[in-house]
Amino acid sequence: FRPEQNNQFRDHYLEVPYDLSNVLFITTGNILDTIPPALRDRMETLNLPGYSREEKLHIAQIFLVPKQLKEQGIEKYKVKFSDNAIYEIIEKYTAEAGVRNLERSIVTICRKIAREIVSNEEPPKRVISRNLEKYLGVPKIYPSEIEKKNMIGIATGLAWTPYGGDIILVEATLFPGDGKITLTGQLGDVMQESAKASLSYIRSRAEKLKIDNKKFKDFDLHLHIPAGAIPKDGPSAGITMATAMASIFQNRPVKHDVGMTGEITLRGRVLPIGGLKSKILAAQRAGLKKVIIPEKNKKDLKDIPKSVKKALDIKFVNNVDEVFDIAIEKEKKIKKKPVTEKAKYISA
Repeated sequence: FRPEQNNQFRDHYLEVPYDLSNVLFITTGNILDTIPPALRDRMETLNLPGYSREEKLHIAQIFLVPKQLKEQGIEKYKVKFSDNAIYEIIEKYTAEAGVRNLERSIVTICRKIAREIVSNEEPPKRVISRNLEKYLGVPKIYPSEIEKKNMIGIATGLAWTPYGGDIILVEATLFPGDGKITLTGQLGDVMQESAKASLSYIRSRAEKLKIDNKKFKDFDLHLHIPAGAIPKDGPSAGITMATAMASIFQNRPVKHDVGMTGEITLRGRVLPIGGLKSKILAAQRAGLKKVIIPEKNKKDLKDIPKSVKKALDIKFVNNVDEVFDIAIEKEKKIKKKPVTEKAKYISA
């Protein structure tokens, strides 16, 4: 990888030197973290985002379906795949950034249709959502779902995975104790530090947030992120954890249709994050209406399809207090009814 230092490779079996000075190595992978640091340091990295649902649909209808109909020998039967069927295969039978498993699913369907034809059965004219289980079995994947109503102590975050974006629910609860914090859900070191920074910020702003300081001393805080079997790490859930904590301490619900991503500092600044395109696509897929992202990620919106940007209300923030104002329900003011003359007389 450094021809100015090592321009030859010697094969220990053949004992023959190979000149590698003009060789360009191109490698691919899903996760950078598993590449040894010494090797990664000598490589130029190009990050390619995963396909959106719309892009996968286009690839399937224009390329994959015609290709497999021809290869399986059923092209003349002109079997069509509905758009909804393709979307359902994408969401409930595959979990990937590319289209490899999508093509495998289409191959399976085409082969089973070919078997029906050989068995003198009438092949379907269209593959639709209703008959997917007949060919692919029960769904293998259950997409993450947002809460149906506003909840106290539950905030929706946006996450990046090697297979694309996803949503995560951060849950916080209080119970009598002595001020300890418990973190569960297989959180990595960076995520645990982010949770502690979030709590420290909220404690430092207790008076402004109208939180009684006794809550920090007389109660324990438990923060949990579901899907406990899956390891999680990274700083981008910082504002989500802070929002869940602020909600439980203030006893005010978080809006269920608001998602967010951003790193938090002890001073409450919101720092930029990576994987924005995948996260925004996940927000739209999950049915969120509003997304909160760091102001410094504004430049990354050029990678987001226009249809997705139109479907979401994207808010840019620099500070966590702005996040709280957008995501947490306002405190309801109780209107006092005017005292009537009769009531005055009775009270007297």
